[in-house]
Amino acid sequence: MRLTTKGRFAVTAMIDLAMRSHTGPVALAAISQRQRISLSYLEQLFGKLRRHGLVESTRGPGGGYSLGRDASDVSVADIIIAVDEPIDATSCGGKEDCMGQDAGKCMTHDLWASLNAKMIEYLDSVSLRKLVDEQLAKGVAVDGAPVKRAISTVPVVKPIKVTGPNSVFALGSTLNK
Repeated sequence: MRLTTKGRFAVTAMIDLAMRSHTGPVALAAISQRQRISLSYLEQLFGKLRRHGLVESTRGPGGGYSLGRDASDVSVADIIIAVDEPIDATSCGGKEDCMGQDAGKCMTHDLWASLNAKMIEYLDSVSLRKLVDEQLAKGVAVDGAPVKRAISTVPVVKPIKVTGPNSVFALGSTLNK
């Protein structure tokens, strides 16, 4: 099996998301910055993850992504399969035509097919929750409070009190006195 960056990045981003799921939706830009993964690449991956129900998106101010299922119900295999990462060590892609057209499977096909089954079994046994717990046990810091991105209804700056004239006519009347 050859796990490409697509699968690695998807698992890494999902761990990051799950670690911060208690703070509300997580912006892809924040994951991109923390994990040093291209934002456009993350957008492609999260589109696939969303279509498989692994994440949910929230639009607007304060929006981002959150887990579509509980972290203990998401396996590494679910993530890798969602981003179209093939988990296959056979040279024929499981079609049993390793030797060419109608020549049948090669002598080692069953070995690699068995390895495929073991890899899927292992990746299916590792939950996202387990990976998050391992990161937290290592002391990986998680941001505290969620970032407030919504527009406030309370003015940020106090109104300015104007003590001078408020029009040209009022200015003229003060000069004529």
